[in-house]
Amino acid sequence: MYDSVVNEDRALPDVLVEAHSLGFFEDHEGHDFQPDDEFDSAVETTDWWRAWTGDPAAETPPFRVFGRDGAGGLAAVWARGPIVFLGSEGEIAVIARDMGDYLWLLANGVGPLERVDGIDRDPEPFPQLIELAQRYTGDTARPLEAIYETADAELPLLEALVKVATT
Repeated sequence: MYDSVVNEDRALPDVLVEAHSLGFFEDHEGHDFQPDDEFDSAVETTDWWRAWTGDPAAETPPFRVFGRDGAGGLAAVWARGPIVFLGSEGEIAVIARDMGDYLWLLANGVGPLERVDGIDRDPEPFPQLIELAQRYTGDTARPLEAIYETADAELPLLEALVKVATT
């Protein structure tokens, strides 16, 4: 077990590194999201999951954590593909259906926690992220309403996973 943790690949996908390096988070103050340079280790994620679910025997969860808010909530890639938020007070949300929609969310000027907490401003498209999202997805555009709709469709599955883990 120790050897697998030592050799664990914690590198973020190149597209996520590129997206987070384009200046969006420096230019969009007012949301409390800090992207990480690498995924949290399986040990860190499991320790957090055990505390969050209240189950000291919980197995490694199907999440790869890549960012957090100041209160201890985590943004993660779920093994199913969606980008999710697991809040420090038990909040859960699906930020985006997949990595492509996450890129379009950012490209449309919306931060991951703004998707969770709501937007109190008019989002403005972010040109460098539009180009990246187009390159990654092959789509010319993806409106926020479509991103929200497909993300919301994943929420019942996330709720079911959390319910099983916390009962």
